[in-house]
Amino acid sequence: MKKALLLTFSLLFINIIFAQKRAIKITSPDSKRTILIKENKRIRLVTKNKEKISGRFKIENNSILINNQLIPLSDIEGIKRNPLLTTALTSGFFIFTGALTVGFGSIIGAFVNARGFLLAIPGAAMIFTGIKSPNFNKMYKKQKNWSLEIININP
Repeated sequence: MKKALLLTFSLLFINIIFAQKRAIKITSPDSKRTILIKENKRIRLVTKNKEKISGRFKIENNSILINNQLIPLSDIEGIKRNPLLTTALTSGFFIFTGALTVGFGSIIGAFVNARGFLLAIPGAAMIFTGIKSPNFNKMYKKQKNWSLEIININP
């Protein structure tokens, strides 16, 4: 009985020790604001080469792994959250509204006035915007004094 109890407590203790999660801590010394982005969340970042990379990230050593690309923290110029729900909703909204605009423009152009076909221009622009997947979250850039740091978080 004592061995089973000792084994159970030691397993729980080891689990607590190794159950630390990592996160990216983004701080601004000007406003003293701190943002935490936990590991395995979707982010979008810009590197020094102006390359835009998005996806779920993992932390390895002092760098970030996204889509099998290892990016050191020193190469990141800007970072922002990229939640799947807001991406799907904004993209869906723009594509749906653009399709409605093009459809109504075609109906108006065919039956009422030929100028109705001009509604296809803003409709096409809205569809293109929806396909490009807009992200309205704030970008935290190093140019504006935001600093990145990898930290461990206890659950």
